Amino acid sequence: MATQPSDLAGKVVLVTGAAKRVGRGIALALARKGARVAIHYHTSAEEARATAAECGGAELFQANLENVAEIVRMFGEVETRCGRLDGLVNNAARFTGFDPLEIGEAEWDWIHGVNLKAVFFCSQQAARIMRRQGGGRIVNISSLGGILPWARHAHYCASKAGVIMLTRALAKAWAPEITVNSVAPGVIPFEDIDAEGLRMIRRTPAGRGGTPEEIAEAVIYFLEASNFVTGQVLAVDGGLSLG
Repeated sequence: MATQPSDLAGKVVLVTGAAKRVGRGIALALARKGARVAIHYHTSAEEARATAAECGGAELFQANLENVAEIVRMFGEVETRCGRLDGLVNNAARFTGFDPLEIGEAEWDWIHGVNLKAVFFCSQQAARIMRRQGGGRIVNISSLGGILPWARHAHYCASKAGVIMLTRALAKAWAPEITVNSVAPGVIPFEDIDAEGLRMIRRTPAGRGGTPEEIAEAVIYFLEASNFVTGQVLAVDGGLSLG
């Protein structure tokens, strides 16, 4: 894969949920920048292998992010196999929609276990490695749903708003060695986009949905930025958050 000169050249960056969709786009963009991409996946093994091949033979790491013990194991493997960890992109997430009156404990936990709990424990493990080596960069993928309330997605919105506040708290806790920032995507359409997503695109000032490549550009900005950029949330949403 052809690369461009970059501050990321040779840097080890782990992307969670990198087998498909936005995570895949981020992984490919990082590889084009010359980063040593580490690809996490849970069950999408075939897609993860394909993404790894497109990234020039990226390392693969399997883990169920709902399980903290598996997170700890995975980061140990990353450090052992890659030798260091310069960047973490917390991309893995889940999404469902329900009337809030219909959300039960299992549905709440299913969303928050990956969308918020895993983001914290992945960041914690990454920060321990980064502190030992003198610094690093963490980028959390939040969502427009963490900024604007969506009536049928109260549990999802709560998880992503949590990611935004977690980003700010960790940025303050781990400065100046480690920066923690967040990218909040708007509607990034895939083949399974529903009617609600299409309505949101029609309301987007840019007049279209976004692309994984556009989210990746924002991620790369934070990974390459100095430590004077931390605790920030960048909405990449075509202006939809303007209301």
